[in-house]
Amino acid sequence: MTFVSPLQKARLQYKPKLPVALRNGVAAVKNVEGAPTQSVADQDRIQALFPNTYGSPQVVFEAGSARPAPAINVGVILSGGQAPGGHNVIAGLFDGIKSLHPDSRLYGFLKGPDGLVKNEYIELTADIINAYRNTGGFDMIGSGRTKLEKTEQFEAGKANCAKLGISALVIIGGDESNTNACLLAEYYQATKAGINVIGCPKTIDGDLKNEFIEASFGFDTACRVYSELIGNIQRDANSAKKYWHFIKLMGRSASHIALECALQTHPNVCIISEEVAAQKQTIADIVDYITSVVAQRAAKGCNFGVALIPEGLIEFIPEMKNLIAELNDLLAHEEKVFADLDQEDKLKFVADKLDESLARTFKSLPAAIQLQLCLDRDPHGNVQVSLIETEKLLAEMVGAKLKAMKEAGTYRGKFSTQAHFFGYEGRCAAPSNYDADYCYSLGYNAAALLHAGKTGYMSSVRNTTQPADQWIAGGIPITMMMNMERRHGADKPVIRKALVELDGNPFRTFAAGRDQWAVETDYVYPGPIQYFGPAEVCDLITKTLELEQA
Repeated sequence: MTFVSPLQKARLQYKPKLPVALRNGVAAVKNVEGAPTQSVADQDRIQALFPNTYGSPQVVFEAGSARPAPAINVGVILSGGQAPGGHNVIAGLFDGIKSLHPDSRLYGFLKGPDGLVKNEYIELTADIINAYRNTGGFDMIGSGRTKLEKTEQFEAGKANCAKLGISALVIIGGDESNTNACLLAEYYQATKAGINVIGCPKTIDGDLKNEFIEASFGFDTACRVYSELIGNIQRDANSAKKYWHFIKLMGRSASHIALECALQTHPNVCIISEEVAAQKQTIADIVDYITSVVAQRAAKGCNFGVALIPEGLIEFIPEMKNLIAELNDLLAHEEKVFADLDQEDKLKFVADKLDESLARTFKSLPAAIQLQLCLDRDPHGNVQVSLIETEKLLAEMVGAKLKAMKEAGTYRGKFSTQAHFFGYEGRCAAPSNYDADYCYSLGYNAAALLHAGKTGYMSSVRNTTQPADQWIAGGIPITMMMNMERRHGADKPVIRKALVELDGNPFRTFAAGRDQWAVETDYVYPGPIQYFGPAEVCDLITKTLELEQA
């Protein structure tokens, strides 16, 4: 028998909150429809690709009178990387369809979308669901990154749903997964398959949101886990007073996690990728900024500090973005010649072939990073940006600049570094009260959308900065979030990622405080997630959401 920790035992008893509209069961929900919607961009092209699901209205749920409803069989899929709260989405969906009719059944497709195509599943019973309530991870049914975008996949899924009497699918995932959910919904509508599809917004990166999806689940918990670790490191730095800690954080496409963790912990340095891109900063500019902070603190006798670096920073630096694109082309065309060279000659070969300005950027990088850019390729021959150790790159380049300053007599401090990457540590944590409540509501709300006959919608629970009595449940068409983007040489319909808004309250609050945090030791130590105790400790919301909704 698997040992269950005391905390998990206690958390199994936690009863998540629900919006008022859902509290009497899905059969009692009344839906109010708004005006037709349109996509965020490329309206004509998106409408042409989704003629059967485009323009559907936004839906808001209100409490109504219960009415008899038939049993429904539903399939659920976890797609993409793990995020805290996924199990509660499934639990909410289960309770929602059971509130419709006790004979409703829920099937979990195993290992992500692949399970739908290969007909690998388990029936999720009350015993299974109850063992996973308020727990982290996706281990109830597993997840995967298979994309549902081909007709043969849609047809295989349709046939497998027919065998189980499934008339609805709920796909729990990020922007790519929900884009696939939209494609699936459109195909099943066009072919009159009788299968409705609903999406739920998941990603710890926080880049799946808009006016109606105010947060992607898992972001709250992951940021609290990372902020606890950052706080612990800041306390250590302030105790030992001898290290600069360079910490890379998740967030390849946006810097929401870095920004939120900075707001929670007040580090000495936090780089925001979107600001770097907007100001067209070079890598030298970033190194100069960090170096100046290190030197200012050293002048005060503080030879320690903490710097937060978003995972995707490299791709936001214009010169590095251009360098990577040029390297991808160069090494694709010169693959055979390059492969026959030894390591030292490889670097010289690349530097000689690059444009003069890009060659200068390339040569300015530490040798280890030069090799990563040249040797670590994905199956398509492109640089694997996520593998570049940006935190070590910046630490080494700052160290080199400080060494030159010391030789010139303009710096007298000491500089020793420690590098960290916080990623997997936050993806499967036990969900915070916020994520436990939010995720359960998203799942229950998905059941209400299915009962209302909706397809191609994303479950939406809003106004979550207020008490649950004021939460707004409903849904928006996924097409409303879409635009056209270039992917693998072709234009594709995708959900637009939400980047950090430089004129938004969260960034402006950060920008107003960072100069003081840079030179002062103004650290905040959030500590671990609290599940029991005063509401002001246990029911916190992220600084990002608090400032956005202020």
